[in-house]
Amino acid sequence: MRRREFIAGLGAAAIASPRAVLAQAKPVIGFLHSSSLRTNEFYVTALRNGLKQEGFVEDQNVTVEYRWANGEPDRLPALAADLIGRRVAAIATDTRGALTLKGANATMPVVFGISSDPVKLGLVTSLNRPDRNMTGVSFLVTAAVAKRLDLLRQLIPAAAHIGYLVNPDNFNNEIDEVKTAGRALGLEITIVHARSERDFEQACATLIEQKANALLVGSDPLFLALRDELAAAAARHAIPAFYYLRQYALAGGLISYGTSLEESERQVGSYVGRILKGAKPVELPVMQSVRFELVINLKAARALGLTVPQSLLVAADEVIE
Repeated sequence: MRRREFIAGLGAAAIASPRAVLAQAKPVIGFLHSSSLRTNEFYVTALRNGLKQEGFVEDQNVTVEYRWANGEPDRLPALAADLIGRRVAAIATDTRGALTLKGANATMPVVFGISSDPVKLGLVTSLNRPDRNMTGVSFLVTAAVAKRLDLLRQLIPAAAHIGYLVNPDNFNNEIDEVKTAGRALGLEITIVHARSERDFEQACATLIEQKANALLVGSDPLFLALRDELAAAAARHAIPAFYYLRQYALAGGLISYGTSLEESERQVGSYVGRILKGAKPVELPVMQSVRFELVINLKAARALGLTVPQSLLVAADEVIE
């Protein structure tokens, strides 16, 4: 090659290099969650599985910036602003994170995994065709309330009085749905509150005082983060407790019925991966979880002196011995 041609080639490469470097740069995504890594490692594992499904492996061809509020929702605006300021390619988040980003960002792609109706929350106007910068997965927690109460009655046929544990600071509770489903089954429902771990003992004591037969635990990030402590409190007071996620039964809880968080978060990761490959949130309909899991902890049942009907054991997706 002649010297002049060589130099000309270098010049062309220099002009093209910024675009080439940009094309080869490792994309960066954000992860914003209201809870903590310590109690939610399964979220991260599932997110990574979803990304891998689309050809992205963390620390190989994609970087993930994690931001955890550690149970302090007031930290979410600053954490969200940090990710937006870093101009990440997309943000994966939970319910509170999505609501925070809704008010702070109108353009950056957001993929949520939430336990309620995103239309009612104002995150999207349509499930089939989101018209904003957000899309994601809905866990359909509320839709399973009546089923949980029905399963509880199958486990404890004599149960007539049920306690319902909610966090009064959580706007996203299912009190109305529980009361409606309870009336249909002829159940008396008593609402008990807990804002922190120290409230679990008082809530259990109240239910014993009022002679409740069992406890239904509402969906809440705080309760999920403190699932070990909540299951232990129910066991200490010998209260049969019914939960909405498999993670509670794994932590020693009696029984759970609800959608698979792992499957939902995997779908979140998959959507983020598709956005990295060029898809827009408006092109990705909000998914609704269709996989429900019934998990029974026989060790907890024996400790409570309960005999689990064979029909429930056969129907269970997982039985913990």
